[in-house]
Amino acid sequence: TAFVIAFVANQLIPGFTLALGFLLGGIISPPDAVSATSIMRQVNVPKTLVSVAEGESLLNDASSLIIFRFALATIITGQFSLQQATLSFILVIIMGILIGVAIAGIFYAIHRWLPTTSSIEIALTLVTPYCMYYVAEHFHFSGVLAVVSGGLFLSSRRNDILTYESRVQGFNVWTNLVFVLNGLVFMLIGLQLPSIVRQLGDFTLINAIEYGLVISLVLILTRLLCTLGASVFTRFISRFITVADDNPGWRSPLILGWAGMRGVVSLAAALSIPLMIDGNPFPHRNLILFITFIVILVTLVFQGLTLPWLIRKIKPGIDHESLPQQKAEIYIQRKITEDSIRYLNEKYTRQRHLNDHLKNLYEKLQTDRDFFRNEIKEAENTKDHTLTEFQAIYLDLLQHQRNILNDMNQIADCDEELIRKYQALIDLEEMHVRERMVGEEE
Repeated sequence: TAFVIAFVANQLIPGFTLALGFLLGGIISPPDAVSATSIMRQVNVPKTLVSVAEGESLLNDASSLIIFRFALATIITGQFSLQQATLSFILVIIMGILIGVAIAGIFYAIHRWLPTTSSIEIALTLVTPYCMYYVAEHFHFSGVLAVVSGGLFLSSRRNDILTYESRVQGFNVWTNLVFVLNGLVFMLIGLQLPSIVRQLGDFTLINAIEYGLVISLVLILTRLLCTLGASVFTRFISRFITVADDNPGWRSPLILGWAGMRGVVSLAAALSIPLMIDGNPFPHRNLILFITFIVILVTLVFQGLTLPWLIRKIKPGIDHESLPQQKAEIYIQRKITEDSIRYLNEKYTRQRHLNDHLKNLYEKLQTDRDFFRNEIKEAENTKDHTLTEFQAIYLDLLQHQRNILNDMNQIADCDEELIRKYQALIDLEEMHVRERMVGEEE
């Protein structure tokens, strides 16, 4: 995408050099996975497609920002060597990954062996990616790949290094933080837009809009050709190596191609272009910012609003190798219950007979196991209306429990912290029940 945009921009825009074209291509080439996957989940597409979109974004952001960096260096120095750039590209990727894993190892040790609280652990999760990015960028390697590789390393070990409180609280912190940061970046470009329009230089507003629309069209077509071409290549290469799906078809690649909305990464990259070079204004900086804004607007609004319609129209199908959500949940719960019963029988047989609390737990697990077995049979035949009735009554009961806690909170002898703790537990239970109801409707 960056190569295509570079040559199109060079031919389309007067005075736009090839280096500036690669700079623009590096800025607008990475798609925004957050926007795409949010829409996909609402329309209920195959989970494998969502996973591909999420996984693609991890490396796309890094590769596009590396192209952006090389283009910026070429514009500033006026020199470019293909051989040196290729070697630097490989070095930047490899060293970025190694630095990310190394920094992750340091923070792993801090989490694992130093005395921490949930608040300290959440603060460390906020500091960690910035340390990875800063160290990698300080040595002129890929900060994005450092964060990706280090983040994957720590994420795979989160159960070892984080307490349950840190995991629950950290999820809420990061969800809100990402939302706020995304909003701030869009606010920044919105606040700068009037001054950008006033400083377009030799280009009129109409010219700039035309350039933005043409490049947006080229961007969309290029991505569609890439995803459909990847499907053809997968069918060819499946003759020689093992692939996940040897016949992806055209439906899923078409959806993935249309889901290439641009967003916050492109905005952040565009805003990072320096204002001056050797005392002179950066060439066409405001035009590049304006085109980036047009591309994001067109892809988010046009593609974002039409993506649900496209998914419903072409019907990509379902995951043949995965269970429906309701069945998968029941299977997981039954597996946990059966293995828990087996574990208690193997390790705590004597205590189970002597400890009344343990005996009650064992009987509850047996009841749950029988319930899940029956529920799977019901799900295979028809919808269980008794389960629907149970869920409605249970939700009403949870609301009644909330009312009890609210009344207790008015009593001076009751600790408000404890009341809030049990209110949070009720909220988690309601979330679990409602998620299951949504899964059954799907």
